[in-house]
Amino acid sequence: MAEESRLQGKKVLMVDDELDILETLEELLGMCELHRASSFEEAKTLMTSCKLDMVILDIMGVNGYGLLEIANEKNLPAVMLTANALTLENTVKSYKKGAAFFVPKEKIVDIESILIDVLEAKKQGEKHWYNWLDRMGDYYEKRFGANWKESHKDFWEALEKHDYRLASRLRD
Repeated sequence: MAEESRLQGKKVLMVDDELDILETLEELLGMCELHRASSFEEAKTLMTSCKLDMVILDIMGVNGYGLLEIANEKNLPAVMLTANALTLENTVKSYKKGAAFFVPKEKIVDIESILIDVLEAKKQGEKHWYNWLDRMGDYYEKRFGANWKESHKDFWEALEKHDYRLASRLRD
C-alpha cells in the first residue's frame, strides 16, 4: 500500500492560463482538493470565496503578482510556477513580494514535494525559502550559467546565509 501524501485533502487553488499546465497539476496533485482558475478575476473570486490551504500562481497571463498580494492578505502560501517569467529578476521579485517559493515549470514534476516543504515550513514557523538554493541552485546554474549569482549577489548571499530580513531589504 502506498504511503498517503501529507498533501492529502489539502485545498489548493491552481491558477494558469495554459490548460495543459492545469491538467498536469491535477495529475500530480490528485491527492488534494483542487480548484482551478485560468484568469485573474476567476482566481480572485475563488481566493475570496473558498477556504484554501495554498495557491499555485502563474505570473504571466493571469497577473500573478496581483494575485500574490491577495494571497498574502489572506495568509495563503503562494508558490509561483512560471516559464515565460523565468528570470533572476522575477525570482528575486517573487521572494521580496512574499511568495512561498518560485518554481520553473520545467520542475513541475517536483511540485508535490515542494508544496509539502512549504506547508511544513509554515507549520514550523520557518521561512519557506530555507531550501530553495538546495532545490533550484543546480537548475539555475545550468539555465543561467556558472555566474548566475553575480546578478543580485547580495541577495543570493543573504539567502544562502538564511538571512531573510536582509534579503527582503536589499534593493532590486
